[in-house]
Amino acid sequence: MKETTNKQLFERDLESYLPTFKRFPLAIEKGEGATVWDVEGNKYLDMLAGIAVNNLGHCHPAISKAISEQSKKLMHISNFFVSRPQVELSEKLIELSGLSRVFLTNSGAESVEGAIKIARKYAHSKGRTGEIVFMDNAFHGRTLATIAAGKKNYQRGFGPIPTAFTPIDFNNLEEAEKAISTKTAAVIVEPIQGEGGVNPATTEFLKGLREICDKTGTLLIFDEIQCGIGRTCKMFAKDHFGVQPDILTLAKGLGSGMPVGAVLCNDKVSGAIEPGDHGTTFGGNPLACAAAIATLQTINDHQFIKDIEKKAAWFNGKLEDLKNRFKSIVEVRGKGFMLGVVVEGESKPLVMELLDHHIIANATAGNVIRLVPPLTISQDELSHFLKVFEEILKKHEK
Repeated sequence: MKETTNKQLFERDLESYLPTFKRFPLAIEKGEGATVWDVEGNKYLDMLAGIAVNNLGHCHPAISKAISEQSKKLMHISNFFVSRPQVELSEKLIELSGLSRVFLTNSGAESVEGAIKIARKYAHSKGRTGEIVFMDNAFHGRTLATIAAGKKNYQRGFGPIPTAFTPIDFNNLEEAEKAISTKTAAVIVEPIQGEGGVNPATTEFLKGLREICDKTGTLLIFDEIQCGIGRTCKMFAKDHFGVQPDILTLAKGLGSGMPVGAVLCNDKVSGAIEPGDHGTTFGGNPLACAAAIATLQTINDHQFIKDIEKKAAWFNGKLEDLKNRFKSIVEVRGKGFMLGVVVEGESKPLVMELLDHHIIANATAGNVIRLVPPLTISQDELSHFLKVFEEILKKHEK
């Protein structure tokens, strides 16, 4: 019997999938642009974009075309060989980032794991320890090393946790100066914390970290898995701050839905790496690379960036207007189309009400509504969200 309802597929999932997710009771069937449809034909406005993955929306023609054409030629060969898409993607990432070397992965957590390994290899080549300094409220993934560089609640039940990970307060330069020394291997920071509540770093903090790292010979890692690839209306969030890291991690939006990530580094770091130090089976396969190339070509267009800057500024202004009118909204923060609406009390009930109105958003950090829609979303679609959100806020304040 073919399942035709959300409930049927939801219940089958409960019986077969490891219970790691608290899913919405929806089975999504298809998507186009900023719209998705469930298996019952209901239509939803997607303000989450697969958690900042579908930056070009669902089934963007350029991405679908690139995947289709590449799938007819070559999908996987292993990294014993080179392929044209992998070489071209690496060259494009170097050109856009100003860094020197690329290692391609399958996911964000894998990118961060790779960055930590590379940083420690460099540190050991200089006679240092492998200590990694990270930020309170950070999120870098769900693997053992990435949860070691994250919140304690993600570590519960998974000990022993890898050691030599030291937390400091985000945006606190005084703490950073005390924690970072000539023994430290690297400092890892999200220019805008995502899962932690959409918290932007200050320019002063990131520039200060760069200066401390330069002074102590410590590597600076930027995790741009969520805030990179046009999400903040620049190709990389680092470009807002004028700070260049030694290592940069990417994933999410890089493949517009195809699983692909990257670790980028400068020549100083790459000089410590030798054949066999790291590897991957699927990372950098031709199919994923073709999707990533098409993504970068589409976003790296002057008019495209100009258009999303205009839309994002308008939308941010409208959210600020709502904040000024409704006491339920405490703060609106973020950059571009990576926004967090901080509310009084828990944000999840508001997110569930949005879902009742067929709008998909996300509750994070307890009291934050995370809004990371496709960059291609129209102003009319944004207006629809604002209208529904305003109605919900009015209802709550009564």
